[in-house]
This record gives sequence, C-alpha cells and structure tokens, in this order.
Amino acid sequence: MTETDPFADQLVALLPNLRRFAISLCRTRDGADDLVQAACERALAHADRFEAGTRFNAWMFRILRNLWIDQLRKRSTAGPQEDIDQRQDIVGASGEREVEARLTLNAVGQAIMTLPDEQREVLLLVCVEDLSYKEAADVLGIPIGTVMSRLSRARKALADAAGMNPGPSRSEIEKAGSR
Repeated sequence: MTETDPFADQLVALLPNLRRFAISLCRTRDGADDLVQAACERALAHADRFEAGTRFNAWMFRILRNLWIDQLRKRSTAGPQEDIDQRQDIVGASGEREVEARLTLNAVGQAIMTLPDEQREVLLLVCVEDLSYKEAADVLGIPIGTVMSRLSRARKALADAAGMNPGPSRSEIEKAGSR
C-alpha cells in the first residue's frame, strides 16, 4: 500500500479551479492549459516554500497569476494567437435548452472578458474561487479596500450588461436631487 502525498492531492483537487482562472486570464484554453502546467511545475519545484496553515489555493493562484504576468511580458515579442471563440469547426450541443444555456453562458463570459483586467481578476478570485477579500488582496498584492471597490464595479458592469439594473444608480439619483 502506498502513501498519498497531501501536497499532490491538494494540487490535483485544485486543477479545475486553476484552469478556470487561467482561462479567464489567457482567454484561450490552450494557453490556459500551458499556464496551469507551468504553475503546477513551479509549485512542485518549490513545495517547500508553501507555509502550512495558509490557504493552498491562494498560494497557487498567486503562482499562476505571476506566471501569467511573466508570459504577458514575453508575449510582447511573439506573434498573434488564435482565439478559440473564432473557431467555426467546433460542434456545439443540440437542443433548445442546451443552445439557450450556451448562449447565456457565452454572453456572461463575454461580459466578464470585457471587464478591465483588474476587475475581472478580483471578480473571479472572490466570486468564482471563493477567496475572501483579504486573500484576494494578498494574491493580487493590493489593499482590501481596492478589492472591494473593484469587485463592486465589476458586479455593476455585469449587471448592466445583463440588463439587471433597470433603475438609476446612486450617483444618478444624487445628481437628479441636486437639480
């Protein structure tokens, strides 16, 4: 009987979350897969640097994001990349319900991708990956107040894009009241 490695078990369990976050950063599945692989390699090579008692997922998201930033710097000299959303040869699901769900998901995904990088990162770390504001602030290296304001702006932008904010904003009400 072989022993299981708790570090490796945590890493394997976190792979879907890492891939989801990587897709949001890279905006391509292939690039995301490469980024996740590089993050896993880096984590395994530096497993001794992980501090017990801290959140493993926050540590991994930080590694992944730092690698992504490094790739952005390198990419400035690279050629163009193909966006998977532009591929016409990918077959979709059939059926009205599946098509409607896919369209809704695509609309939300597009709305998320139109957010500024800073807002998108905070939204995904807090709302999708379930990191606390403090953990997200630590991963991104910004104050917690900045996390909260970026998240608020991201949520408002998504609600506007989805048509969920039919009423005027607080600033519009205040502006109207001052007339």
